[in-house]
Amino acid sequence: MRTRAPRSTRPAHRRTATAAALLTLSAGLAACSSSPASDDAPQGAAGDDAPSASQAVKVEPVRLTTSFADAASVPIDKPLTVSADGGELSDVRVTSAVGPVEGRVKGGTWTSTSLLEPGTDYRITASATRSDGEAVERTRAFHTVDLTLDEQTYPSIAPLEGETVGVGMPVVVTFDVPVTDRATFEKHMHVASTPAQKGSWYWLSDNEAHFRPTRYWKAGTDVTVDLDLNSVPAGNGIYGQEDRELSFHVGDAHVYRVNAQTHQMQVFSNGQLLRTLPITTGKPGFTTRSGVKVIMEKFAKRRMNSETVGINRNSPEAYDIDDVRWAMRVTYSGEFIHAAPWSVGSQGYANVSHGCTGMSTADAGWLYAMSRRGDVVEYTGTDRPMTLENGYGDWNLAPAAWKQGSALS
Repeated sequence: MRTRAPRSTRPAHRRTATAAALLTLSAGLAACSSSPASDDAPQGAAGDDAPSASQAVKVEPVRLTTSFADAASVPIDKPLTVSADGGELSDVRVTSAVGPVEGRVKGGTWTSTSLLEPGTDYRITASATRSDGEAVERTRAFHTVDLTLDEQTYPSIAPLEGETVGVGMPVVVTFDVPVTDRATFEKHMHVASTPAQKGSWYWLSDNEAHFRPTRYWKAGTDVTVDLDLNSVPAGNGIYGQEDRELSFHVGDAHVYRVNAQTHQMQVFSNGQLLRTLPITTGKPGFTTRSGVKVIMEKFAKRRMNSETVGINRNSPEAYDIDDVRWAMRVTYSGEFIHAAPWSVGSQGYANVSHGCTGMSTADAGWLYAMSRRGDVVEYTGTDRPMTLENGYGDWNLAPAAWKQGSALS
């Protein structure tokens, strides 16, 4: 697998080889001579029986044929092929400063099994057997098309390598430059799990795709993500910038069930009810969303300011709290689970928050300690639905609807 430096550090390529150097085939590319002194000429006995120069058997020269016409700007989105005229190809080596290109010879033609890097100088070294049985070697140089960083898209992945996550954690891939040829990209985006679980991709936009199984991951699952996207066309003249691969682990099945009508949270681990916690959720005008949410971030301490959720500082509903403890985000729009010592008197009895799920400091600390990114929080009891894009809202779509979000469906 070929990898390149991330977008923030990888410099733009510059063409370094001149056209003359790139097109060089040299005298060796077409070496052919009938002179008795030439390696290509048969050697007979001396005297009258020796053939003259005009009678010598002519040997066809070995010439390389490649899949590109312009050696100064070779495309990267198709396999490279090399064949030999005038001889039988036995081996091909394609090398560059970024490493060799893998490939194989079949039916007299060498074909690369990986794509080329942009803006890179390559050298082909081919071995062939000439028609007279002589082994020869031919070389050719070329340079791939130059691309700017704006013509390449870099894939970022969540979770992180080696991370242990909850059973609701989707694979989230974000692209810094839009992917308009989603189908081509998706063919190169692979997720494997042990034990195996069926799943599919869903494109939220040209910049973001999520993968989830049909149901929550099974506790203890190991997952590998393989994005074979380097030099793959993304549409509109954009190409994948880098291959990415990582693995993560799914921990215990933590599912928290919040009922905004009873003001209670039931905490389950691997199907066992551990505790029932008194909570408060959003009051009228700030109704907490019902549906399936997933913990996205954790903060031991976090400042919460109402202006970040659209409440003006001069509003009677304004707030600015520097040290909210044990905060866990469940929506992009600002819903958290956190300690709310100021509302303990209402917890278990009434909804008085601005949309967050509040509980005592002791209960919030206990829950925070056992929770991880990807744990599931299932909300019921309100008429305001959770949406797909407001966090990891993936589980609010039925499996059939989710599958329709694949570019390959």
